[in-house]
Amino acid sequence: MTLNELRYIVTLAQEQHFGRAAERCFVSQPTLSIAVKKLEKELGVALFERSKTRVQATPLGERIVAQAQLVLEQSAAIKDIASAGKDQLSSPLSVGAIFTIGPYLFPHFIPQLQHLAPDMPLYVEEGYTATLRQRLRKGELDAIIIALPFTEPDVVTQPLYDEPFVVLMPSGHPLTQFETIDPEQLTGDNVLLLGEGHCFRDQVLEACPHLQLTMEKDNGGGIRTAADGSSLETLRHMVASGLGITVLPLSAATASQYASGLLETRPFVAPGPRRTVALAWRASFPRHRAIDILREAISQCHLIEP
Repeated sequence: MTLNELRYIVTLAQEQHFGRAAERCFVSQPTLSIAVKKLEKELGVALFERSKTRVQATPLGERIVAQAQLVLEQSAAIKDIASAGKDQLSSPLSVGAIFTIGPYLFPHFIPQLQHLAPDMPLYVEEGYTATLRQRLRKGELDAIIIALPFTEPDVVTQPLYDEPFVVLMPSGHPLTQFETIDPEQLTGDNVLLLGEGHCFRDQVLEACPHLQLTMEKDNGGGIRTAADGSSLETLRHMVASGLGITVLPLSAATASQYASGLLETRPFVAPGPRRTVALAWRASFPRHRAIDILREAISQCHLIEP
């Protein structure tokens, strides 16, 4: 039994598909399949039920997969402990961020981090909160940048900054005559939102409950959802094309410029909706200096009020 084999069965249980699991483990499908069969033979039990369309863990397999996940987390902790004896700012640091934060924060804090820790290689990636949560627990990421609320056992979470939401609309839209926008004013417009699965979509609906009521009452009403996997940039382009208005974090609304006068933003009536961006890392992660430097680099960006 090897750590790789345990990683294979955990990934296969999550993906329920040999091909996708193999891609995530960076091995060929036959390699993963042979390894799973080898482990099943060694244990003398069937870990998965296989069909033409789906692979699902057996009841006993689910218990073994859960234990394998714990073993992988503990092995990552061993690596963390070993790295504590090294220069904390010379080993690579892997940082993840959710899709609605990464594109607008990475370009600003990466140069700051390279200045503060020039010998520390940095690896960054974007993902959904659920994906980043799993990769953090497995030790594949050292820290993640997410929006609160976020809770996870044995994970430290520290707020970084608050970011207000703003309304983005085409120039000349009737709402541009107002200096501030009340959330109820959005119910009469074609509001563009991210697809299901994006935490920012949920935050907007929570901040603007009348949009949620409109969706439930009129089976969608004037609410349009961008395709699954879309980004805040997609929403910006849709607004620029005259397809509607949207609500964005301030950093996304002002990230880049279209032709002058094409788009306008308005804040919400105080106290307007906002999100708290936070940094999360495993409590067992021993490179405290690296976390401190990362946090300092982000604070030096001065993009949003601290």
